[in-house]
Amino acid sequence: MARIAGVNIPTNKRVHIALTYIHGIGRTKALEITEKVGIEEMRRVNDLSDAEVLKIREAIDSDYMVEGDLRRETAVNIKRLMDLGCYRGLRHRRGLPVRGQRTHTNARTRKGPAKAIAGKKK
Repeated sequence: MARIAGVNIPTNKRVHIALTYIHGIGRTKALEITEKVGIEEMRRVNDLSDAEVLKIREAIDSDYMVEGDLRRETAVNIKRLMDLGCYRGLRHRRGLPVRGQRTHTNARTRKGPAKAIAGKKK
């Protein structure tokens, strides 16, 4: 099993699909990486040699922010917004949708399960 950026990537999948298991690498970046390293699209992870895995690991480490560093930067950005007290920061603090979605109905993912309100029936 290949381990890249602290993640065990699946061995029976194609390389560019397996790389998407790393936080911060989507399909586009995965295709860029495989093209840069020189691995054809149809190769699978279990067909890679140790040298090729090392090349992929070095390419990711040098050019992309992934996993822990990316998560940490995202958390710091959200904390900065909350400390500033700007509108987006307040929405994060209250656990409401940040990007203008409606909250009268829906928004259950952010708000959590519905809470019953006594005396609401008409």
